[in-house]
Amino acid sequence: MRPKSDPMMISAIHDQRLAKPGHQSAALRDYDSVRRAIAFISEHWRTQPTIEAMAVAAAVTPDELHHLFRRWAGLTPKAFMQALTLDHAKSLLRDSASVLDAALDSGLSGPGRLHDLFVTHEAMSPGEWKNGGAGMTLSYGFHASPFGTAIVIASERGLAGLAFADPGDEPTAFADMKRRWPNATYVEDHDGTVGLAQRIFDTRLWRPDQPLRVVLIGTDFEVRVWETLLKIPMGRAVCYSDIATKIKSPKASRAVGAAVGRNPVSFVVPCHRALGKGGALTGYHWGITRKQAMLGWEAGQVGLH
Repeated sequence: MRPKSDPMMISAIHDQRLAKPGHQSAALRDYDSVRRAIAFISEHWRTQPTIEAMAVAAAVTPDELHHLFRRWAGLTPKAFMQALTLDHAKSLLRDSASVLDAALDSGLSGPGRLHDLFVTHEAMSPGEWKNGGAGMTLSYGFHASPFGTAIVIASERGLAGLAFADPGDEPTAFADMKRRWPNATYVEDHDGTVGLAQRIFDTRLWRPDQPLRVVLIGTDFEVRVWETLLKIPMGRAVCYSDIATKIKSPKASRAVGAAVGRNPVSFVVPCHRALGKGGALTGYHWGITRKQAMLGWEAGQVGLH
């Protein structure tokens, strides 16, 4: 008789694989190919390029590209191309003003609610932000992710920062994060942050009964914007103006956009789900291609309609 699998053991084996340098290298190579394909699709989607043309741009074979996208996002290259079209961006915004109100409903109503229920948060005191993090010790580590190298920054209270970098840009991205809290003490701790990285990017570990604690360090206005971002369900998006209205500052769309750009916990606090008027992707601090990758990846998680 075949013995039953131990879920804890399976999870441990999976975690070990993620921690191994070879697995990390493969994950980063996958994203590099995806990044090339996304850049090509973004430029040529109106002509509906073939998978052969996408594969040439990604420097892989058509079969490799097909399997890569299926493994990476749960979508075929053609479906992913659909997820990048303006029409799909507009569909994400459908009834966007009511999305934030609907997000306050209790209960799990499908995979679109999974991410926001998985995350719980608290805000640092204004004094901790004003003194630039003085007295705080922040640990950090570099980890492979579906969107390139992730820089995970943690305080004793929970996840405090998440940034992304392309190959070779890791020092610049980390310096960018350090400027947000210049007076904090930073300690590199790969082993201590790998568990956070796994919980962030492995959807099997997204459980509302075991939430990921996030610490928001910013001004009162910024924190209110970031808290609103956390209410946007996966697979949906809202306009900056909707966020401004939600935080009772209806004329502050520009300031909301600036606060979205200063979000220190990318992806988890989903600033990539904030779009411009009419579905325009607008800018993204870690690159517009990465924003497209996140929206396309999420389309695969919730099902593309």
